[in-house]
This record gives sequence, structure tokens and C-alpha cells, in this order.
Amino acid sequence: MKRSAAVFSGATVVLAGTLAAAPASASAPHSVNTVQVAAAKVSWKKCATDGAPTMQCASVKVPLDYAKPGGKKITLALSRVPHTAKKYQGPLLVNPGGPGGSGLGLAGFVAGSLPKAVASQYDVIGFDPRGVGASKPALNCKPGYFNPVRPDSVPSTPALEKANLDRAKSFAAACATKYKDVLPHINTANAVKDMDAIRKALGAKKINYFGYSYGTYLGAVYAKQYPDRVRRLVLDSIVDPTGVWYEDNLDQDYAFDKRHKALMKWIAKNNATYKLGTDPAKIEAEWYAMRAALAKKPVGGKVKVGASELEDIFLPGGYYNGYWPTLAEAFAAYVGDKNAEPLVEAYQNIAAVDASGDNGYSVYTAVQCRDASWPRKWSTWQKDNWDVYKKAPFMAWSNAWYNAPCAFWPTKTLKPVNVANSKLPPVLLFQATDDAATPYEGGLTVHKLLKNSSLVVEQGGGNHGISLSGNSCLDKYLATYLSNGKVPHGKGQIDAVCKKLPDPKPQAAQKMSAQSGASTATGGAALHGILGFRG
Repeated sequence: MKRSAAVFSGATVVLAGTLAAAPASASAPHSVNTVQVAAAKVSWKKCATDGAPTMQCASVKVPLDYAKPGGKKITLALSRVPHTAKKYQGPLLVNPGGPGGSGLGLAGFVAGSLPKAVASQYDVIGFDPRGVGASKPALNCKPGYFNPVRPDSVPSTPALEKANLDRAKSFAAACATKYKDVLPHINTANAVKDMDAIRKALGAKKINYFGYSYGTYLGAVYAKQYPDRVRRLVLDSIVDPTGVWYEDNLDQDYAFDKRHKALMKWIAKNNATYKLGTDPAKIEAEWYAMRAALAKKPVGGKVKVGASELEDIFLPGGYYNGYWPTLAEAFAAYVGDKNAEPLVEAYQNIAAVDASGDNGYSVYTAVQCRDASWPRKWSTWQKDNWDVYKKAPFMAWSNAWYNAPCAFWPTKTLKPVNVANSKLPPVLLFQATDDAATPYEGGLTVHKLLKNSSLVVEQGGGNHGISLSGNSCLDKYLATYLSNGKVPHGKGQIDAVCKKLPDPKPQAAQKMSAQSGASTATGGAALHGILGFRG
């Protein structure tokens, strides 16, 4: 998990007092009890950043276990860019996905990227969900878990399979040892209750919500639990809630393989620059030859890149094609000049997992492994992932090992939420047709499940996270909706279509890092620096 990790400090407000069952109108047919936390006032302090000079920060305390409201409390970190217009439309909570992504910096990005006339009408609220970033406790099950060089992800020998299995088991065991009392309470259901506790602390009867990636599932579950507390709901790059989470990850593998092939086609198109040939299939074969060579002999000095690290380097290209020039340059340098330095630089600048990544991955596994059932027999994983690998090899086993701790997770699992909802005001959905992290079908599914939703599609787009990323057509729909609640209405499955942004030009290589992207880049590069990967 690669995340931007700005640290914010602020005042703490304790959400204490009597907790009572929510009114019947606010409850939903789900096994998790709905509770209402007594209101308290948030005390904001200035914590300005370069990108958001009016940023304020605070924190709230909520129960670790909502079934025991008088028991142990945990702290949630908040950020805010306050409204300035006379017309005030309430708090707009924003979430970058993950699970495990920090939302503190996203508040400043959203406030600065929306038209000023729109942003000024909202208090844009970022938050670190329980376990994440500046919230306390912040999970870090096994520091350095992704340090290079890791075993080759493709278990082509019993020894490689055992090495990867041992890693996954050790991570699950480390989480169980360090966070035995916390892990059962790190899940989407509790994150939703936390969001409602934030709402009450803000003194708002309803919230507006804008979520990317996993944040779309978080928002849909909140809306299911508290439909009468949702004023506006924007979901961008939409998780398929019917595949949470094992099936969704298998579906990703096919989509990422297609995105990798799209990169190969782009490199072929720009042969004058990269000189890797004009046949995408041959270029792809060269990429796998590079992978095989790195599996035998990793390259680099203090930081080395092997086969698994190569997958880490090229994974971001599936999320955002702004990375394609950097990836192509590194690929061409290795093949043409036998120069591995650009690969190592790409790993350090884009792909390497730092301390915030350790935290993000710990929360990712804690939430996904707890949210839904996963196969506990490794033979099931073997069969399913080898079947995928035969057709879509690019990320199949890398993704499998990323999620493999769930096969050995120490907590019992919950049941996924049926997010079908007919009680909401108009909802705005954004989805790219070639998104790999949240494939297109997820957007269609949620559009059907949310009765009053409107789906805006970026035709031919492959980036993950598409609004506020430079596409003025998409952003116009977003601004209109946040201004007056109006959504487009079309015929059939799609309500509006926007053309995708042009592919990048070779000379437009993104040199920024995933960790510092928000402060060193604008538009799509800045957004994807915040959203990170695996989210």
C-alpha cells in the first residue's frame, strides 16, 4: 500500500454520554447494531499546509467497541477546509479509499480542485478512519513487510510457494500478537459508525459524502445504515459490493492485465522515443523476459529490484497512465542500454512502501479480512489464481499474495452489506470503462442497486479516480451536483458519457513520488499521489 502520509495534530473532543438505539427510520436490515452518540463540539486548530492554507485539524474520540460505549476509546483524526460563502450546504466528508488510505490531505485537494464558488459552500472534511495514519491507535503489524527483495510472486516451485506462504502467515500472526483486542473492531461497519459519530460531533443533521475506490463501498454502506442522514452522495471508481472481497480481487487481475497490455500498445506507438519495437505482443514478451532476468538476479545497490519489485513498479501504471512515460523510460533503459538505475529510481519514487504504506497495508488487511469470508483452504487459492494466471498473468499472483494473510486471519468474518437502497436523494456515480482497480461492472451494479443514482461514464478511460483529475466534462457534472443536487438523466444503463483524456506524451514523464505527489504536482498526478495504489 502506497500512501501520502501528512501528519496533522489538533484538539480532541470526546464523544461521550448516553448511547441509545437509533430511530427506526435510520436503521437498516443489517446485522450490525446502529447506535447514536451524544453530540459534542469539535474544537478546530489551524494546521495549514502549502496546498491548503486554511486547513484546520481536530480529533474525536469514539468507542473501540460500539457494543461497549463506556469502554475503551480510540481517536479519529480530522481535517477541515471551512466554508466561506454565505450559502452553507453543510459538511462534505471525503475519503480516498484503501481501505487504509488517509483522508486528511484529500480535504485540501478537493477544496482546492472544485470551483471556488462550489467549494466555498462546504466544510470539506477529511478523516483518517480507525487505525489509519494520525488516528490512534495506528496499526503497523509488521514494519518492513514489503522490504526488497521479496520472493518471486509466481510460485513456480514448492520452495517459492512456501516462502510466500510463510510471509503471509507471519503477517497475520504479527497482527494477532500486536492487536488482538483491536482487530475485531477494524472493519467497514465500524468505520461507518465512526462517520456518523463525526457527523454528530460536527452538529450536522445530514452529511454530504465524496468517496473514491473503497471509499465508494464505505459511502454506500453508510447510506444503507443511515439513509435519512445523507444529503449528497458522490461515488467515483466504484467497488462491486457483490464481490466483497475475494471475488473482486480476482476480477481485478483480468482488468490489470488489460491495462498492462494497453501500456505495451502505447510504448509501441511511441517507438521513436523508446525503440522497443512496434509490435505490442513482442514488447510484452520483452517485459516478461526482463521479469525473468530480475527473478534470477535482482539489480541495484542498497535498494534492489527483483521480480516482485518490478511488479510493484508497473502496478501504478494500471491506476494512472500519467506514470506511463516514467515506466517506459525505465523499461527501455534496462532493455536497450542494460541500465537498471531508472528501474531502481522508479521503485524508490513511485512504488516503494514506506512507513505510511506499512500502516495502510495493515489496515487494508484488517478491514478486508474481517469484512467478509475468505477461503481458508490454500488449495482454493491455488486453483483460482493459477486459473487466472493462465489468462492474465501480469498481477495474478502478486495480488494473491497481497491478500493471502486473509487465509490465515485471526478474527471471525462478518457478512458483506447489501447496499441496495431506494431511500436516498439523487446520487452521482463516476466510472471509467477500462478501470482496473474497480472494473466497470461494479459501476453498473451499484447504479442498479441505488435506485436514485445517475451514472456518468468516462468512455475508454482507464484511470482509477477520474473526477477532479483534469477531465472538465466529468468535473462539470460534479460541480453542478454539489451546487444544486441535479444529476443527468439518460436512457438505459448510462446517464451521461464523457470522452477520456488523451494519453500522455512521452516527454511528459511524471517524476513525482506517490508519497509527495499531492504537494509537487497538480491535477491527475496530485490526485493519484493521494489515492495511492492497491486502493
